[in-house]
Parts: sequence; C-alpha cells; structure tokens
Amino acid sequence: MTEKIKKFLAENRLATPALVVDLDRVVDNYHRLAWHLPEAQIYYAIKANPAPRILKSLAGEGAHFDAASIYEIREALACGAQPDRISFGNTIKKELDIATAARLGISLYAFDSAVELEKLARAAPGARVYCRLLMTNGSAGWPTSRKFGCDIVMARDLLIEARRLGLDPYGVSFHVGSQQTDLNQWDIAIARARLLFTSLQETGVELSMVNLGGGMPVAYGGDSEGPPIPTLQSGCQAITAALLRHFGNQPPRVIVEPGRALVGDAGVIESEVVLISRKSYSDERRWVYLDIGKFGGLAETMDECIRYSIETGHHVGVTGPVVLAGPTCDETDVIYDRARYELPLDLAVGDRVRILATGAYTSSYCSVGFNGFPPISEHYI
Repeated sequence: MTEKIKKFLAENRLATPALVVDLDRVVDNYHRLAWHLPEAQIYYAIKANPAPRILKSLAGEGAHFDAASIYEIREALACGAQPDRISFGNTIKKELDIATAARLGISLYAFDSAVELEKLARAAPGARVYCRLLMTNGSAGWPTSRKFGCDIVMARDLLIEARRLGLDPYGVSFHVGSQQTDLNQWDIAIARARLLFTSLQETGVELSMVNLGGGMPVAYGGDSEGPPIPTLQSGCQAITAALLRHFGNQPPRVIVEPGRALVGDAGVIESEVVLISRKSYSDERRWVYLDIGKFGGLAETMDECIRYSIETGHHVGVTGPVVLAGPTCDETDVIYDRARYELPLDLAVGDRVRILATGAYTSSYCSVGFNGFPPISEHYI
C-alpha cells in the first residue's frame, strides 16, 4: 500500500467495498518497465483496469494501448490515445467491430484462425496483422493456454495466407500466462517465435514484430508456499537475454502488453466484515464474510489462483484459521478455503479489512447487479 493511499483511507471514511488506486504508482510502474525493457514499446492492456483516469495518465506519458474490444478502443481514443498507438489484440472480433476500428484508424490486429483472417481481409484491407501462438503457460498463476493461439505449423500457413489476402503479415504474438513465475517460459516462447520468423523467410514472408504479451507477475504476498515472485528487473533481463540469444543483434520490433504489472500494486480494496460464524461447535475455522467476493471484483480468486494479502486494524494478538467468503447468495462465492488464511481472533463484524495489490482485474471484472449488489466504488487519486 502506498503512503498516498494510506493517507487517503485515513482521511476518508469510504462506503465499502471501495477500490483506491494511486495514479502516481501507475505512472511510476510504466517508467520502471520502460527503463528495464527499453527495446520494447509498451501497450497497456486496457482490460486490467479501463478507468479513464488511468488511460489519460498513461496516454500523457506516451503509452500505447492493447484493446480487447471496440468499446476499449473508443475509450482509449476518448482519453487521448492516437489510433496508431492502439492494437486490437483480441483474436475473437465481430466483423462489424473490425470495420469500425479500421474507420477509426486502427491498423494493427491479432488473429489465430483462418476465419478471423478472412474477416480482417474484408473489413480492414491492407491492415498489419499478427498471429498468436499457442503456449503451454507452465508455472503461470492465471494460465491462458487453451482459448487463444494456434500451433506454429498453422501460424506459418496463416501468415502466408495473410499476404495472399492483401494483408501485411506483420508479426507474431504469444502470452506466457498471467502471473508467470518461471522466467524460462520467455526463452521458450521467443525461441518458438524465432523458428517461425526463419521458416517464413524461406517463403518470402518477412515478419517485423514480436509481441511478448503480458505475464509479468505482481508480488501479492498471500501465498507464502508458492514459487518466489521474480522482480520486474529479473523478468526484463530474462526477456532481453532471450531476444539476444535467438535474434542476435538485429531484433525485430518488440511489443509488450502489461496490465497487472502497471496497475496491480497501485490499488487497494477496503472492505467490511459482514458476518463471522462457525459451521459447528467443534469447527476450528471461522467463516469470515466480507462485503466483496468473486462477483464484486475478486474474480481472480477463482480456484484460489491469485492470493491477495489482507490487512486488518488488529496489529497484535492471536490469529486463527478462517474461510473467507463473499456476501452473495451463491454457493461458489467463496474466496479462500484451501489457502489456509489466518486472521485475528478479535476480528469483529463491522471491522474494516484492506485487500492489497488489487488495482488489476477487480473493477473490470466486477459484475453489475448480481444479487442486486452495486459495482465496487472506484477512487483514483
């Protein structure tokens, strides 16, 4: 938690649940990444947190943007982004949305299938396109290994077909998996990209760009038993070394699409304890119900993949095991059961708790109106 957020929470009694994001930390994270990975253009993954104040702050710093929908494209443009600094990075797009994006000046598009390529050829003729490779995502906290991408043989054929259809076969992309802790995954992915570059050169297709996607992890601190979280510096060093190893001194244009790495540690959620109970007289674990759960912004606790650190106002005293759950009338709205969280024994109904490093994928995942609960309130300072 930054000092700026701490001061804001101390001075304001917020209605909960509330997300507070430090915009200065977002900008600092952007510049830290640019410093450690100067060879890459940074395309902020809007889906991580699409708040206009975040987009305006990053646009003012010269950032590029990765958009997942025509709606994110419009929002980025409204916040000052230029069309040539926006990539339509979703491989699943309506043809009408592609045509609309093209009219708005967007010229860079992702794809991973023949049908999507045909849509692009019809709706955005001459556009620069890049093919997403399928990855295994080993050691990723939030894998992205099935829904997106195609294998390298298919990618080769598709990029050749792109040229035949009058598109610009611009490059290749991959995603090593969100919250990736194994730095070797970058080397595996970049090696695969290099193989594709070489294979296509033999057909006369010259690729120009490698899109490294996202995946740089945030130290959430709620899982002491998991693998250690690499630092931003070590992650960037691994990427730089892999690029040099496989592309030598003539690397292609490099794009990186951070979301979590820019906004994750810039936000804190303040929540209220709604109920504390036990399921039997002999049950050692208390059930602690908060006024936020999976449907209110903590969707990444699904399968307990992302484990956030939780602070209470009880700085001393004995702690005991708990199950953490949300407030909705849904059996699946359990936040942490297996993760063996402990909270102070004197925690009481009405107490405030703070869920740290929640700037990414909380407000953007928040379901509007489930059980009638309003979306989380947002404060950008």
